[in-house]
Amino acid sequence: MGSLVYGSPGAALEIDDRLLAHLQLVIVTKLRRNEQFLLSWDSEGAYDNGHTAVWINPSIPLHFKYVGSKRPTLNRAWSEALMDAANSAGGLRAVPEPAGE
Repeated sequence: MGSLVYGSPGAALEIDDRLLAHLQLVIVTKLRRNEQFLLSWDSEGAYDNGHTAVWINPSIPLHFKYVGSKRPTLNRAWSEALMDAANSAGGLRAVPEPAGE
């Protein structure tokens, strides 16, 4: 499990390395275009249930930390689905990876 760290000192969101690699591609692409957007996720844990959303802005520090030593391969269809979500009013959120990819 890698993590996405946003802000300073930084709030960390634990994410599977494969999903994190796809989110990194989408987030970096949007920030390179100087596009701000909403990132949201559901939390399900013993002490953390609910929904969280943060506004992603180029002026806020952002770190992608991976646990695995290998770079995950990227699935173009999944990247496009995540980009579609990021461009929607609901913002970027994890969507299932398309089957058979």
